[in-house]
Amino acid sequence: MAVEPIIQMSNASVPVVHEVEILDEMGRRKLTHIPGERPLTIYLDKREIVTLMTLGSAPEALVLGYLRNQRMVESPDDIESIQVDWETDSAAVKTRRSTVDIDVLTSKRVVTTGCGQGTMFGGLMDEMSEIRLPDGPTLSQEAIISLVDAMRTHDTIYKKSGSVHACAVFERQGDAGVQLLHFIEDVGRHNAVDSISGLLWLANKSGKDLIFFTTGRLTSEMIIKGAQMGIPFLLTRSGVTLMGLDLARKTNLTILSRCSGKHFEIYNAPERVIFSQNTSFLAS
Repeated sequence: MAVEPIIQMSNASVPVVHEVEILDEMGRRKLTHIPGERPLTIYLDKREIVTLMTLGSAPEALVLGYLRNQRMVESPDDIESIQVDWETDSAAVKTRRSTVDIDVLTSKRVVTTGCGQGTMFGGLMDEMSEIRLPDGPTLSQEAIISLVDAMRTHDTIYKKSGSVHACAVFERQGDAGVQLLHFIEDVGRHNAVDSISGLLWLANKSGKDLIFFTTGRLTSEMIIKGAQMGIPFLLTRSGVTLMGLDLARKTNLTILSRCSGKHFEIYNAPERVIFSQNTSFLAS
Protein backbone atom coordinates (compact mmCIF):
# COMPACT_ATOMS: atom_id res chain seq x y z
CA MET A 1 0.00 0.00 0.00
CA ALA A 2 1.38 3.41 -1.02
CA VAL A 3 2.30 5.79 1.79
CA GLU A 4 1.26 9.40 1.36
CA PRO A 5 4.24 11.80 1.32
CA ILE A 6 4.74 13.99 4.35
CA ILE A 7 4.85 17.65 3.35
CA GLN A 8 4.73 20.47 5.87
CA MET A 9 2.03 22.76 4.54
CA SER A 10 0.32 25.91 5.66
CA ASN A 11 -3.46 26.09 5.57
CA ALA A 12 -3.69 29.55 4.11
CA SER A 13 -7.05 29.64 2.37
CA VAL A 14 -8.73 33.05 2.27
CA PRO A 15 -12.33 34.23 1.78
CA VAL A 16 -13.17 33.64 -1.86
CA VAL A 17 -16.37 35.72 -2.16
CA HIS A 18 -16.73 39.37 -1.18
CA GLU A 19 -19.81 41.54 -0.73
CA VAL A 20 -19.86 44.87 -2.58
CA GLU A 21 -22.41 47.62 -3.12
CA ILE A 22 -23.55 48.39 -6.67
CA LEU A 23 -26.21 50.36 -8.55
CA ASP A 24 -28.68 48.52 -10.76
CA GLU A 25 -30.27 49.76 -14.00
CA MET A 26 -32.84 51.76 -12.00
CA GLY A 27 -30.19 53.55 -9.97
CA ARG A 28 -31.00 51.51 -6.86
CA ARG A 29 -28.29 50.55 -4.42
CA LYS A 30 -27.96 46.86 -3.70
CA LEU A 31 -25.48 44.37 -2.33
CA THR A 32 -24.01 41.63 -4.49
CA HIS A 33 -21.09 39.21 -4.37
CA ILE A 34 -17.95 38.98 -6.48
CA PRO A 35 -15.08 36.47 -6.33
CA GLY A 36 -11.73 37.47 -4.94
CA GLU A 37 -8.57 37.47 -7.04
CA ARG A 38 -5.08 37.51 -5.58
CA PRO A 39 -1.57 37.20 -7.00
CA LEU A 40 0.43 34.25 -5.67
CA THR A 41 4.12 34.14 -6.54
CA ILE A 42 5.71 30.69 -6.30
CA TYR A 43 9.29 30.45 -5.06
CA LEU A 44 11.03 27.11 -5.51
CA ASP A 45 14.02 26.90 -3.15
CA LYS A 46 14.04 30.73 -3.00
CA ARG A 47 13.93 31.05 -6.79
CA GLU A 48 10.98 32.93 -8.27
CA ILE A 49 9.12 30.72 -10.74
CA VAL A 50 5.77 32.29 -11.65
CA THR A 51 2.96 34.49 -10.39
CA LEU A 52 -0.54 32.99 -10.58
CA MET A 53 -3.82 34.86 -10.16
CA THR A 54 -6.08 32.80 -7.93
CA LEU A 55 -9.13 32.81 -5.66
CA GLY A 56 -6.94 31.40 -2.92
CA SER A 57 -9.30 28.66 -1.77
CA ALA A 58 -6.68 25.88 -1.93
CA PRO A 59 -3.33 27.57 -2.54
CA GLU A 60 -1.10 24.73 -1.35
CA ALA A 61 -2.83 22.24 -3.65
CA LEU A 62 -2.55 24.75 -6.51
CA VAL A 63 1.21 25.11 -5.96
CA LEU A 64 1.75 21.36 -5.74
CA GLY A 65 -0.29 20.68 -8.88
CA TYR A 66 1.46 23.44 -10.80
CA LEU A 67 4.89 22.03 -9.95
CA ARG A 68 3.69 18.55 -10.92
CA ASN A 69 2.21 19.53 -14.26
CA GLN A 70 5.22 21.65 -15.21
CA ARG A 71 7.59 18.79 -14.31
CA MET A 72 9.47 21.01 -11.85
CA VAL A 73 9.37 18.35 -9.16
CA GLU A 74 9.57 14.63 -9.86
CA SER A 75 7.69 13.39 -6.80
CA PRO A 76 5.82 14.75 -3.76
CA ASP A 77 8.50 12.96 -1.71
CA ASP A 78 11.00 15.53 -3.01
CA ILE A 79 9.10 18.39 -1.31
CA GLU A 80 9.78 19.25 2.33
CA SER A 81 7.33 22.14 2.75
CA ILE A 82 4.90 24.53 1.04
CA GLN A 83 4.23 27.71 3.00
CA VAL A 84 1.77 30.29 1.69
CA ASP A 85 1.89 33.82 3.10
CA TRP A 86 -0.89 36.15 1.95
CA GLU A 87 0.79 39.20 3.53
CA THR A 88 3.47 38.89 0.86
CA ASP A 89 1.29 37.02 -1.70
CA SER A 90 3.91 34.31 -1.91
CA ALA A 91 4.28 30.54 -1.71
CA ALA A 92 7.68 29.28 -0.56
CA VAL A 93 8.45 25.71 -1.63
CA LYS A 94 11.42 23.94 -0.06
CA THR A 95 12.65 20.69 -1.56
CA ARG A 96 14.52 17.83 0.09
CA ARG A 97 16.28 17.05 -3.17
CA SER A 98 15.90 17.96 -6.82
CA THR A 99 17.20 16.48 -10.05
CA VAL A 100 15.35 18.97 -12.26
CA ASP A 101 17.42 21.58 -14.10
CA ILE A 102 15.18 24.63 -13.67
CA ASP A 103 17.31 26.76 -16.01
CA VAL A 104 16.82 24.33 -18.89
CA LEU A 105 13.15 23.80 -18.04
CA THR A 106 12.24 27.48 -17.97
CA SER A 107 14.27 28.42 -21.02
CA LYS A 108 11.35 27.34 -23.21
CA ARG A 109 8.02 28.85 -22.28
CA VAL A 110 4.68 28.89 -24.06
CA VAL A 111 2.03 31.29 -22.76
CA THR A 112 -1.41 29.89 -23.50
CA THR A 113 -4.29 32.22 -24.26
CA GLY A 114 -7.93 32.35 -23.32
CA CYS A 115 -9.73 32.55 -19.99
CA GLY A 116 -7.26 31.95 -17.18
CA GLN A 117 -4.02 32.41 -19.11
CA GLY A 118 -1.61 29.55 -18.48
CA THR A 119 2.05 28.79 -19.04
CA MET A 120 3.76 25.60 -20.18
CA PHE A 121 7.47 25.04 -19.55
CA GLY A 122 10.09 22.70 -20.89
CA GLY A 123 8.61 21.37 -24.11
CA LEU A 124 5.63 19.58 -22.57
CA MET A 125 4.11 19.29 -26.04
CA ASP A 126 7.08 17.14 -27.08
CA GLU A 127 6.65 14.88 -24.05
CA MET A 128 3.07 14.08 -25.03
CA SER A 129 4.37 11.62 -27.65
CA GLU A 130 5.43 9.39 -24.74
CA ILE A 131 1.94 9.24 -23.20
CA ARG A 132 -0.57 6.68 -24.46
CA LEU A 133 -3.41 5.73 -22.14
CA PRO A 134 -4.65 2.11 -22.14
CA ASP A 135 -7.88 1.26 -23.96
CA GLY A 136 -9.96 0.68 -20.80
CA PRO A 137 -11.92 1.41 -18.69
CA THR A 138 -15.51 2.10 -19.79
CA LEU A 139 -18.12 4.62 -18.67
CA SER A 140 -21.87 4.11 -18.98
CA GLN A 141 -24.33 6.61 -20.41
CA GLU A 142 -26.17 6.59 -17.08
CA ALA A 143 -22.97 7.47 -15.21
CA ILE A 144 -22.29 10.40 -17.53
CA ILE A 145 -25.77 11.81 -16.99
CA SER A 146 -25.47 11.28 -13.22
CA LEU A 147 -22.15 13.15 -13.20
CA VAL A 148 -23.52 16.09 -15.19
CA ASP A 149 -26.50 16.29 -12.84
CA ALA A 150 -24.21 16.25 -9.80
CA MET A 151 -22.32 19.21 -11.25
CA ARG A 152 -25.58 21.06 -11.96
CA THR A 153 -26.82 20.73 -8.38
CA HIS A 154 -23.49 21.28 -6.62
CA ASP A 155 -23.30 24.40 -4.43
CA THR A 156 -20.85 26.69 -6.19
CA ILE A 157 -19.20 30.08 -6.00
CA TYR A 158 -20.30 30.61 -9.60
CA LYS A 159 -23.99 30.52 -8.63
CA LYS A 160 -23.36 33.22 -6.04
CA SER A 161 -20.96 35.51 -7.84
CA GLY A 162 -20.11 34.24 -11.33
CA SER A 163 -16.70 35.00 -12.89
CA VAL A 164 -15.05 31.67 -12.03
CA HIS A 165 -14.38 28.28 -13.61
CA ALA A 166 -14.93 24.94 -11.92
CA CYS A 167 -13.14 21.61 -12.23
CA ALA A 168 -14.11 18.37 -10.55
CA VAL A 169 -12.88 14.80 -10.47
CA PHE A 170 -15.17 11.82 -9.98
CA GLU A 171 -14.48 8.13 -9.37
CA ARG A 172 -16.43 5.40 -11.11
CA GLN A 173 -18.70 3.40 -8.79
CA GLY A 174 -19.98 0.18 -10.33
CA ASP A 175 -21.58 0.22 -13.78
CA ALA A 176 -23.65 3.38 -13.51
CA GLY A 177 -22.48 5.31 -10.46
CA VAL A 178 -19.95 8.07 -9.82
CA GLN A 179 -18.60 9.63 -6.64
CA LEU A 180 -17.29 13.18 -6.39
CA LEU A 181 -13.74 13.26 -5.00
CA HIS A 182 -12.69 16.89 -5.44
CA PHE A 183 -14.35 20.11 -6.61
CA ILE A 184 -12.31 23.28 -7.12
CA GLU A 185 -13.28 26.72 -8.44
CA ASP A 186 -10.81 29.42 -9.42
CA VAL A 187 -10.55 32.48 -11.64
CA GLY A 188 -9.03 30.32 -14.37
CA ARG A 189 -9.59 26.70 -15.34
CA HIS A 190 -5.81 26.11 -15.38
CA ASN A 191 -5.59 26.88 -11.66
CA ALA A 192 -8.56 24.66 -10.89
CA VAL A 193 -7.13 21.66 -12.73
CA ASP A 194 -3.69 22.20 -11.16
CA SER A 195 -5.27 22.24 -7.69
CA ILE A 196 -7.03 18.94 -8.33
CA SER A 197 -3.84 17.49 -9.79
CA GLY A 198 -2.00 18.47 -6.61
CA LEU A 199 -4.61 16.83 -4.37
CA LEU A 200 -4.48 13.60 -6.38
CA TRP A 201 -0.68 13.59 -6.36
CA LEU A 202 -0.55 14.13 -2.62
CA ALA A 203 -2.91 11.19 -2.08
CA ASN A 204 -1.02 8.94 -4.55
CA LYS A 205 -4.32 8.55 -6.41
CA SER A 206 -4.15 6.86 -9.79
CA GLY A 207 -6.18 8.43 -12.55
CA LYS A 208 -7.23 5.24 -14.33
CA ASP A 209 -10.68 5.01 -12.71
CA LEU A 210 -11.37 8.74 -12.63
CA ILE A 211 -13.48 11.13 -14.71
CA PHE A 212 -12.53 14.79 -15.00
CA PHE A 213 -15.09 17.55 -15.57
CA THR A 214 -14.49 21.22 -16.33
CA THR A 215 -16.73 24.14 -17.14
CA GLY A 216 -14.07 25.53 -19.48
CA ARG A 217 -12.89 24.57 -22.95
CA LEU A 218 -10.80 21.47 -23.53
CA THR A 219 -7.75 23.21 -24.95
CA SER A 220 -4.37 21.60 -25.62
CA GLU A 221 -3.18 22.48 -22.11
CA MET A 222 -6.21 20.88 -20.49
CA ILE A 223 -5.68 17.70 -22.52
CA ILE A 224 -2.00 17.66 -21.56
CA LYS A 225 -2.84 17.90 -17.86
CA GLY A 226 -5.51 15.22 -18.12
CA ALA A 227 -3.07 12.87 -19.83
CA GLN A 228 -0.38 13.63 -17.22
CA MET A 229 -2.80 12.59 -14.49
CA GLY A 230 -3.63 9.41 -16.40
CA ILE A 231 -7.37 10.19 -16.45
CA PRO A 232 -9.06 8.53 -19.47
CA PHE A 233 -12.26 10.66 -19.47
CA LEU A 234 -12.39 14.45 -19.85
CA LEU A 235 -15.81 16.11 -19.92
CA THR A 236 -16.80 19.73 -20.41
CA ARG A 237 -20.01 21.68 -20.68
CA SER A 238 -18.13 23.88 -23.17
CA GLY A 239 -16.27 22.98 -26.37
CA VAL A 240 -13.03 21.47 -27.69
CA THR A 241 -10.23 23.10 -29.68
CA LEU A 242 -8.63 21.45 -32.71
CA MET A 243 -5.25 21.09 -31.01
CA GLY A 244 -6.97 19.68 -27.94
CA LEU A 245 -8.71 17.07 -30.11
CA ASP A 246 -5.46 16.21 -31.90
CA LEU A 247 -3.67 15.61 -28.58
CA ALA A 248 -6.61 13.55 -27.29
CA ARG A 249 -6.28 11.31 -30.35
CA LYS A 250 -2.54 10.89 -29.83
CA THR A 251 -2.89 10.05 -26.13
CA ASN A 252 -6.09 7.95 -26.41
CA LEU A 253 -8.22 10.21 -24.23
CA THR A 254 -12.01 10.02 -24.37
CA ILE A 255 -13.35 13.57 -24.52
CA LEU A 256 -16.98 14.66 -24.27
CA SER A 257 -18.18 18.21 -24.81
CA ARG A 258 -21.49 20.11 -24.62
CA CYS A 259 -22.38 18.06 -21.54
CA SER A 260 -25.67 19.48 -20.32
CA GLY A 261 -28.66 17.65 -18.91
CA LYS A 262 -28.76 14.35 -20.81
CA HIS A 263 -26.94 15.66 -23.85
CA PHE A 264 -23.27 15.13 -24.69
CA GLU A 265 -21.03 14.84 -27.75
CA ILE A 266 -18.14 12.36 -27.95
CA TYR A 267 -15.14 13.66 -29.89
CA ASN A 268 -12.64 10.87 -29.38
CA ALA A 269 -12.32 7.24 -28.24
CA PRO A 270 -16.10 6.57 -28.15
CA GLU A 271 -15.49 2.87 -27.56
CA ARG A 272 -15.07 3.61 -23.84
CA VAL A 273 -18.66 4.88 -23.60
CA ILE A 274 -21.33 2.21 -23.08
CA PHE A 275 -24.73 3.32 -24.36
CA SER A 276 -27.78 2.11 -22.48
CA GLN A 277 -30.01 -0.50 -24.12
CA ASN A 278 -32.94 0.98 -22.21
CA THR A 279 -33.28 4.63 -23.23
CA SER A 280 -36.47 5.28 -21.28
CA PHE A 281 -34.50 7.26 -18.69
CA LEU A 282 -33.63 9.81 -21.39
CA ALA A 283 -37.25 10.90 -21.54
CA SER A 284 -37.67 11.30 -17.79
